[in-house]
Order: sequence, then structure tokens, then C-alpha cells
Amino acid sequence: MSLGVIDAFKKIPTWLAPACALCRLPLDNQAQYGLCSACQAWFAATVRCPRCGLPCLTVTDACGQCLHSPPPWQRLFCIGDYQFPLSHMIHQFKYQRQFWQARDLAARLADTIKQPAPLLTAVPLHWRRQWYRGFNQSELLAQALAQQLGSQFSPTLFTRRRATPAQQSLTKQQRERNLTGAFELNQRPTHSHIAIVDDVVTTGSTMRQLCHLLLEVGIERIDIYCLCRTPEPSVLLTP
Repeated sequence: MSLGVIDAFKKIPTWLAPACALCRLPLDNQAQYGLCSACQAWFAATVRCPRCGLPCLTVTDACGQCLHSPPPWQRLFCIGDYQFPLSHMIHQFKYQRQFWQARDLAARLADTIKQPAPLLTAVPLHWRRQWYRGFNQSELLAQALAQQLGSQFSPTLFTRRRATPAQQSLTKQQRERNLTGAFELNQRPTHSHIAIVDDVVTTGSTMRQLCHLLLEVGIERIDIYCLCRTPEPSVLLTP
């Protein structure tokens, strides 16, 4: 091989090399989850209530809110709050159809889960919304996460019986009323420990509706696996 050919190979553009999903620079030796070591610094660990997933001032088994009004699930696992860069990555995944983000996001989330549920399912979309969008982002995430954790995945455990207005501008009480009777359990799961997967959990209204359906048929433990937990107006909860 001539020196000219060797020099040509050395000058291959860097855009042919794997790039960081955030800064788009070539991945270094310390890269994880599709991000370079510099961008990994955005994902510093935060002390969270293991029950609701919201930030806490100190390590605790349950924050004051969960002690007063415990949610119907046992544990909530998330990567972080809904803020940059996680919010940006989810937006790319959800609205720019960057489906490959599901694998790296699922891998990061899987590393926070030490005792995974044997069965995972996803928050369902109404059929019209799924037809319009072409996919269910929570389903893609749950499928990738089940592969990472070695769990089973049931995409048809729930059905969304009716379309509901967008939740973003609604209060917690309005969200609860908006979702009442919106979901249906298609069959009783064979496992007593189940995890429900979604991309973002805000007030938890959707999760509460799904959890109640599972509890009614005797499911003993329910966990929530999500990418982001949207902080409440009071950012930190006291233990």
C-alpha cells in the first residue's frame, strides 16, 4: 500500500467516527451511553425519594409527602429531572424520530435498577394518537429496557379506551379527572411484580390509574421506570 493511500485513510473525516449524542464530537475512551466523558458530567447523581422519585435533601426511605400520601407503587426509578440535557434527548427521541436514543437511554436507566421486575409494560397511547405519530415512545423504551434487564415485555397489557385532552396545561386534580376510566387491563398478568415504563412522569396521574387496575387483580408490587421525573413547584422535598 502506498504512503499516499495511508495518508488518505488518516484524513478520513471525523464525522464518520461515532459522535457524542449531545456535543457531536467524536466519542472518547471514557464514553458511555452514547455520550463523551465531558457530557457525562451533566448526569451527576441526585438524592431522591425512592418512592416518588423527586429530589430530597437527605437520603431517606420515603419523603414527607410519600409518608403522608403514599403512591400506589413501591419504587420509582428515573435518570434525572426533566431539564437539559435529558429533556433535549427525549425531545429528539420523541419528536425527531431518533429511535436509536432508546437503547442508550434504556441502558442508563437500567444501571439504576438493581432488582428488576420480571415483567415490563408501557403506558399505552390511544390508537388514533399512535396511528398519527407512528409509534409509542414508551413502548420502544420498555422493549429496549426489558432487553437490558433480562425481563419479559408485554406491550398489550393495557389499552387506552378513549382519547384524552393533552395533560400539559392541567392541574393534578384535572389530570386525575381527565384520565378516569381512560385505561383498561386486557388480561391478568402471571407475575406478581410488574414495572410500568414511561418517558416522563409529572404528577403521576397516569401511573396511578394503571396501578389501580393492577392492584384490583392482586398484583403485589408495582415499580415505575421512567427517564425523567418532572420536579414539583417546590423543587426539594423534606425527608
